[in-house]
Amino acid sequence: MFKKSFLKIVIAAGIVIFLTGLTFILPNVNSNKGKTEYLLIRKNTKFEDIIDSLKNKSSFISTLTFSIDAKLTGYPHKIKEGRYELKAGMSNIRLLNNLSKGRQKPVNLTFNNIRTEEQLCARLANQLMVDSTTLHKLLSDSTLLQSYGLTENTVICLFIPNTYEVYWNISPKKLIKKIHTEYLRFWDSSRLAKAQKMNLRPYQISTLASIVEEESNMKSEKPMIAGLYLNRLHADMPLQADPTIKFALKDFSIKRVLFKHIQDSKNSPYNTYINKGLPPGPIRVPSIESMDAVLNYKVHPYFFMCAKGSGGKGHDFARTFKEHLQNAARYRNEMDKLGIK
Repeated sequence: MFKKSFLKIVIAAGIVIFLTGLTFILPNVNSNKGKTEYLLIRKNTKFEDIIDSLKNKSSFISTLTFSIDAKLTGYPHKIKEGRYELKAGMSNIRLLNNLSKGRQKPVNLTFNNIRTEEQLCARLANQLMVDSTTLHKLLSDSTLLQSYGLTENTVICLFIPNTYEVYWNISPKKLIKKIHTEYLRFWDSSRLAKAQKMNLRPYQISTLASIVEEESNMKSEKPMIAGLYLNRLHADMPLQADPTIKFALKDFSIKRVLFKHIQDSKNSPYNTYINKGLPPGPIRVPSIESMDAVLNYKVHPYFFMCAKGSGGKGHDFARTFKEHLQNAARYRNEMDKLGIK
């Protein structure tokens, strides 16, 4: 009798061990229609919070078996922050191995079409663990800025729009260091030589490129616009760039820059109608395309430009102010007809 009871216990234990072993190695993540989900674990996250997060993942099959296996391996005492991939076909043991050893899936960090530093910080914070307020404060840290040879006006030059592979929980200072590495890679000997030949420093190239990008999204036209503004700089003429007025007023909804806008921003160093030369820094994060357009600007005799009317793309360029007035009058009349003020 004793032997039979003992045998039943052994068989039952064997079944439990077998089933437990299966939960370790069987897939616990669905394909979820080809979409990969991620488990985000912040500092001081509790095991129960991780289980709750997994319950909200449509690709995760069983939090019960995961919880059992996690406790058997002691994972609740080995929690590491990070961004972890829930890959289709992944087993509990494989996921737990990644989680306990901090094997994260890097983020392909991107940012483009950014006008302000606040917008930049928000875009970065949306993709990383760091919050936008912390980033914004760091970009205003005088000690950090000095170490990179930048100011609060030029710090945005550091950010070259590209794809950066970083860990989700990267520290703000390490992030800036990573960004700076890409900045140095972008400003290679060839680009630096072109900037030096133009008698401009990298931050000035970025500043001019930011204006060019606000003026046009046409790749073919950007070198022309860059050449026009360089003609004005060499002739000691104010740039009179409308986008700088919008930036000075922090009002990007303005469709037509009027005299009152110029007056309202007269005390801003970004007002290029009143102040000669380039503004103190970029008025947006310029794209690589726009910076290369400035470095490879078109040599021409034009000093004036005006947006084309009649739905035409691009600008009409003029050598003289008289020609420009004709272009401007045509454009103004068409805007009036459309009721754009």
